Amino acid sequence: MKRLPFRIAFAALVLMLSDVCPAQAEEAFTITHDVVYGHKAGMALTFDVVTPTQNDKDVGILFMVSGGWVSHWFPAEAVMQKGTGSASIFSSLVDEGYTLFLVRHGSSPYFKVPDAVADVRRAVRYIRLHADDLEVDPDRLGVCGGSAGGHLSLMLGTASDPGDASADDEIERQSDRVAAVVAYFPPTKLDEFFHLTPQFPALDFDHKLAESVSPLLHVTPDDPPTLLVHGDKDDLVPLNNSERIHDAFTAQGVDSDLIVVKGAGHGFPGEDNKLATRALIGWFNEHLAAKAE
Repeated sequence: MKRLPFRIAFAALVLMLSDVCPAQAEEAFTITHDVVYGHKAGMALTFDVVTPTQNDKDVGILFMVSGGWVSHWFPAEAVMQKGTGSASIFSSLVDEGYTLFLVRHGSSPYFKVPDAVADVRRAVRYIRLHADDLEVDPDRLGVCGGSAGGHLSLMLGTASDPGDASADDEIERQSDRVAAVVAYFPPTKLDEFFHLTPQFPALDFDHKLAESVSPLLHVTPDDPPTLLVHGDKDDLVPLNNSERIHDAFTAQGVDSDLIVVKGAGHGFPGEDNKLATRALIGWFNEHLAAKAE
């Protein structure tokens, strides 16, 4: 099978998750564009918020907009259009009553993997700090993504911290912990991918930092419930990336599941996408249930 670069695979993922067709009824959701959660190198770090107007669970799901640790911009309206073919993660989540955050980070080649990890951590902290305004429960935040986005999702699940109580920046005083994770075909041990640096400039960082951004090496018993979905024919990010971290979660007593999609490569078109979307929705429905009154 021909290898696809992470950024190309992500672009394909976005296309397969959102068929172009007439938009959903306007009253089904509202979109807040380009919320600024930080600044770096003179630029703004942003996310879009898609808020359901029906069946609102007050639960936030952060989607990591990342392929090859490149964070493409696209109009939120486009990915919220329902298709007649493959199911859309985005519209399915909002239909279920989840508030969707489309989180963008600083992209390669200028920014590297550790920078992207720091950015998405800050996004979680910002959402926690502003949870009331965003109308979500700060203790019921989920995260998901595919490929590099799956890696970033797992980093938020395995390597979170309570925040720095002494920080001058109020955002940095917040926790970046999430309550549930879904990762599609994620790289989990970064030193195994350094040979791909010419294709993926985000991997061109100090190799001594590889452990710090490898979720496989950060699994602990207090990690949130984590679902992994991976094709057994993926020759870009081999299946063993998900198998090993699933085994690590199991050994630590973390609630985890691994769905192996037979015959799938680095991406889930058609029926495979529908299967993966149903699994993702089911995982979040199970693990981000309403708080007990």
